[in-house]
Amino acid sequence: MNVTRHRDADYAQRIAELTAASSLFDPKIEEQTRALVEAVRTRGDAALIEFTERFDGARLTPDRLPITQAELLRISVTADVSLRQALDVALRNIRQFSRRSLRKGWSGRNAQGAHVGEKYDPFGRVGVYIPGGTAPLVSTALMTVALAQVAGCPEIVVCTPCGRDGQVNAALLLAARMAGAAEIYRVGGAHAIAALAFGTETIRPVQKIFGPGNAYVVAAKRLLFGRVAIDLLPGPSEVLVLADETANPQYVAADLLAQAEHGSGHERVWLVTPSGPLLKTVAAQIQRQLPTLARRTFIERALAQGGWLIQVRSLDEGVALANRIAPEHCEIHARGARRLAQRITTAGAIFLGPWSPTVLGDYVAGPSHTLPTGGAGASFPGLTADQFQRRTSVVEYSRSALGRSLEAVNAFAGLEGLDAHGRSAAIRLGRSRP
Repeated sequence: MNVTRHRDADYAQRIAELTAASSLFDPKIEEQTRALVEAVRTRGDAALIEFTERFDGARLTPDRLPITQAELLRISVTADVSLRQALDVALRNIRQFSRRSLRKGWSGRNAQGAHVGEKYDPFGRVGVYIPGGTAPLVSTALMTVALAQVAGCPEIVVCTPCGRDGQVNAALLLAARMAGAAEIYRVGGAHAIAALAFGTETIRPVQKIFGPGNAYVVAAKRLLFGRVAIDLLPGPSEVLVLADETANPQYVAADLLAQAEHGSGHERVWLVTPSGPLLKTVAAQIQRQLPTLARRTFIERALAQGGWLIQVRSLDEGVALANRIAPEHCEIHARGARRLAQRITTAGAIFLGPWSPTVLGDYVAGPSHTLPTGGAGASFPGLTADQFQRRTSVVEYSRSALGRSLEAVNAFAGLEGLDAHGRSAAIRLGRSRP
């Protein structure tokens, strides 16, 4: 891992470099992704089949892109009882949390007596991307699809990559089905995002796309923003642990290692502490725990590129640094954790105290683990059920309310030189001119 301390001569420069870096923007990745997106736009299923063979090693035909109902039924019948129970536990918490996130319509009167308000409708057709690769994210199926179901979206479409044999992880498929997916396609990567946005001969386009992914998936979402609605930009996993000398170094090391194991190599983890002894002990714990982990090679690559042990002057400086980084997950292992959390304003999710590891948020706590990364947390929140709702304002004036508004309308129309605007209101009151 990389180490920097406040007393180092190049400390300010290194902090500036690590806070300026983002996993979301890479010109080469964007250029490559643009070509993939354009190919899907112009060639449809043929491009999907070509890219699935190139990137996943699977030779498919158009009729093999969808997961059939027969496949889903077979998986459901043969599913392990313990898996079903784990999915049920997580789904109960996710649905309960999501219901409280939904927005409700309202109506009231403005100063001139008109009825004004808002209504919220679920998107009719949404697309959810679920990563596969070296670690099929079964939990992501729950923490995206279930929110769409709670919001009432009638058509929930899932895209997820397949293996060389053309198969998709059975547990992931079961999770998506239990959470409410109506259609599932064995296609992944940036080309899956393009298919959801443009549509192909097999996959009909959606209104909004959700879900995390690798750097190419995130690039595709950025490129397609405006063509289709996009949730946020959740890329490779991140965790920042803000700790003082009371923190348990075993716990801290374990949590850093856990978020570094996803496999892209672009994961980022930080320990931020004013305690020199804690920093040294956590470094030793990482070396002690790492050899025991199955995905050691992936973790080592991520830690070499994006792992940081940072000694700050104080917890106040640590809070400021956390807000500059805007981490996906922020754990606080320090005295007064709740008080410190009130000052963290850019994290995707905050985990308080020694008994709240990020893994609980990954799997069962309730809030979606689809969160902004790469500094996007400064501008974007994590995924919530209300993002599957479309807001519409509703306005209803009476004749008398219109009359009470006409003077102000005429003033604005005159200022902006838009006489037709003023006349459209005045004509209703029997006035030919505003």
